[in-house]
Amino acid sequence: MSDLDSVMIESATMDELDRLVERWLELAAGQREYGSQLQTATNRSRIRDSFARRIAGGQARVARDGDRIVGFVTFTMEGSTFSKSVQRGVVQNLYVESESRSEGIGTRLLEAAERALIEAGADAISLEAMADNESARQFYRDRGYRPHRVTYEKSVENDTP
Repeated sequence: MSDLDSVMIESATMDELDRLVERWLELAAGQREYGSQLQTATNRSRIRDSFARRIAGGQARVARDGDRIVGFVTFTMEGSTFSKSVQRGVVQNLYVESESRSEGIGTRLLEAAERALIEAGADAISLEAMADNESARQFYRDRGYRPHRVTYEKSVENDTP
C-alpha cells in the first residue's frame, strides 16, 4: 500500500528500464486470467525494446513511491497511412501494482498520459481493456471513456476447411 502523497508521477528513465520490463511482465501475466494471449517471458526482449523507445521518446511515466515503482503508463500518437479527421493518442499500457490499487495512482498516471498526448496534438485518446476485465472497463468508463470500436474474436480448430 502506498501513501498517495508520497507517490510521484514522473517521466520514466533508462535507469528504470529493467524494473519496468518486470512490471510489464506482471501486467501481461495478470491479464491472462481475462483471456489475454500475450506471452510473458518470450516477449521480454521485445518489451524491453518497446519501453526503451517509449522512454527515449518521453512516452512513459512512472508512479514512484520513494525508490519503488508502483505503476506505469506508456502512450503514443497513432500512426496511419490514411488521412483522418481526428489525431488519436493511444494509451498502450497502464499498470498499478495490486497492493496500490484503488488509491488514485491509476487515475494520476492516466491523466499524465492524457496531458502528454493532448500536448502532442491528440484530439481523441483511445485505449484497450480486456472484455472480461470488468474492473478495468469500469475504471475507464468512470474517467469518460466509451466504446468506439469493438473487436470480435473466434477460436478456430485446426481442421477448419
